[in-house]
This record gives sequence, C-alpha cells and structure tokens, in this order.
Amino acid sequence: MSEQNTITAFYEQDHDRLDELFKTFQQLKRSDFAKAKESFKEFKVGLQRHIVWEEDILFPLWEKETGITEGGATSVMRAEHRQIEQQLEAIHGRVAEQDPNSDQAEQALLNLLGSHNMKEERVLYPGIDRVTSAGERDTIFQNMKSIPDERYKL
Repeated sequence: MSEQNTITAFYEQDHDRLDELFKTFQQLKRSDFAKAKESFKEFKVGLQRHIVWEEDILFPLWEKETGITEGGATSVMRAEHRQIEQQLEAIHGRVAEQDPNSDQAEQALLNLLGSHNMKEERVLYPGIDRVTSAGERDTIFQNMKSIPDERYKL
C-alpha cells in the first residue's frame, strides 16, 4: 500500500498541518494579532473541513463496512466533534473581539483534539485503510475535493 495513498497518511498530515497553524496563532496572538488572526482563520476553516470530510465520507464508509452505527466509534467521534466545535467557537469569539485571552478555551480544545486525534490515528484511519482498496481510497480523496466550500466555511 502506497504511503501517499492511505487515509492514515493523509489525515495524520492534515492533523499536523492544523496543529502548526494553531501553534502559530498561540505564539503570535499577543505580539502580532493580525498574523495570529490569519493563522486562526486558516486553522478554523481547515478543522471544519476536516470534520466535514470525516462525517460526510469516512464515517459512513466505516459504518457500512463494520455494520456498527449507534454507540460505535463514529458515534463517539461525532460527539467529540460537537465538543471541539464548541471550543473552536469560544476561541473564535475572542478572536473576533481581538481579545487574546482565550487560553482556557485553547487548552480545552487542545485536550479534546489530543485524545480525539489519537483515537482516529490508531483505530479509525488504519481500519479504513484495511477495508478499502487503493481505487476506493482514490474515490474517497476525489469525493473530499467535491465537497463545496459552503459546507465548512461557517
């Protein structure tokens, strides 16, 4: 299996990219708010897109392949996505007010993302790679590209 063509490699790379954007926001928010705001905006849109990709494409595929819907891993992931979105919006509110004092919400978001991403990277993504062919993964990547911006640029 080509490393570049796996769900695991792609989504781990996206996690890392998002983590770097968020770190940049945190590092700059008290010294260069304009640049921090741009990093946060890119992070927010990227995280929202990531969640849409998972909920619209990956989770339904996983549920179809495993037959587990209610109470399974994807149910937990969706609930965690709602918590992540709440913290993201709390930070966004501060950024919109040009208020850098969002440390508590940032820490809550980082705590959620840390455990959430680990579950995805250790269980969900490798599981999807195991039950899909390279051609099916190519279709997944094409479907991700076809999701309109309005779905995640909230």
